[in-house]
Amino acid sequence: SPQTSIVHVDGNRSVLMSVLKNGSTSTLAIVDGIKDKLQQIKSGLPENLKVQAINDQSLFVRAAISGVAVEGAIAAALTSLMILLFLGSWRSTIIIAISIPLSIMGAILGLAALGETLNIMTLGGLALAVGILVDDATVTIENINWHLEQGKDVETAILDGANQIVTAAFVSLLCICIVFVPMFFLQGVSRFLFVPMAEAVMLAMLFSFILSRTLVPTLSKFLLKPHAPHTDMHGLPSTLPATRNPLVKFQRSFEQAFENFRGVYHALLKMAMAARWKFVASFLAIVLLSLGLTPYLGSNFFPSVDSGQILIHARLPVGTRVEESAARFAMIEKTIREVIPEEEMTTLVDNIGLPPSSINLIYNNTGVIGPQDGDIQIALRKDHAPTADYVRKLREVLPDAFPDTVFSFPPADIVSQILNFG
Repeated sequence: SPQTSIVHVDGNRSVLMSVLKNGSTSTLAIVDGIKDKLQQIKSGLPENLKVQAINDQSLFVRAAISGVAVEGAIAAALTSLMILLFLGSWRSTIIIAISIPLSIMGAILGLAALGETLNIMTLGGLALAVGILVDDATVTIENINWHLEQGKDVETAILDGANQIVTAAFVSLLCICIVFVPMFFLQGVSRFLFVPMAEAVMLAMLFSFILSRTLVPTLSKFLLKPHAPHTDMHGLPSTLPATRNPLVKFQRSFEQAFENFRGVYHALLKMAMAARWKFVASFLAIVLLSLGLTPYLGSNFFPSVDSGQILIHARLPVGTRVEESAARFAMIEKTIREVIPEEEMTTLVDNIGLPPSSINLIYNNTGVIGPQDGDIQIALRKDHAPTADYVRKLREVLPDAFPDTVFSFPPADIVSQILNFG
């Protein structure tokens, strides 16, 4: 049968094999399985036959998951630091810090029960919830310390402090969760993206509430100590003794600065309440003026992602033979290498002509309809210049250099492909 397609990898004739997964399968599991099999296959191939992966979607997925996980860990660490600065008690900080990972673990178990996986959206929801889910434990600890200041023993202070805020904490939980309820009524791609995130946030908040009612009081029983008379909430004398501990000095200076801030805030609040109508009118005026800036913000369905990949679809005049198309694509690739430095690219692959099977044609999304069509895939190195800059230059250069060829730039990264073809 006549040849209908030609493939080159970095200018060398090659055979391209694409592996597509169904929607219910993990990208990471598929890629890991293929890599294991490739090692076995390579061992039985001739030395002059080279097999390499030229497009690995798992790299982007792993980087995204790792980035969100790191950001979540940083958020948890900063939250614990803020708690230590404001409460000034390492015992209280330990109690709250323990509740954070346990709440996240509970949310992960809940997500698994709902059939979700750890992905960009679920991890993003958990990272979003980190700063919120400490509220329950923090308020509980603060209220227990307040009761200890009143001279109560630890057990009584825990029972009274926890019971006093249970209703308010539950209402706060409902108010946060109800914000995410409308996401469950979304349809199409929006539902696919945002429902897992909503589930992650709601489950994290639910487990945070449960732990603040159970684990936090229990740990308080073992870690917190009664406050002696004439001491503050941290058990320190009202007239603090001198200390050489730099951490204690820093915490005391922070508390003093915060007390000064509270004094300024109190004075400003009294002024605002004395002229409340003027304050409300000024506030509404600022809000209305801010709304006037909305047209300048721009809008987009999803933020752009720089995955370091470029996909170019080129269509030559109808009737061009596949051999002629291959020669023209070689010229196009030479122009591309003049725009993108060689040290910036890892691979440059062209796939020219019709797929050899109608099954493959079903999954083609770039509009290849004959031997005059072809795709060029460019993979950039890790530390590359912005991909959008190269795309912009190629949009300017290629049509001028090849006026009889129509160029288009379909989405190359996995996120854009999902949003456009999901």
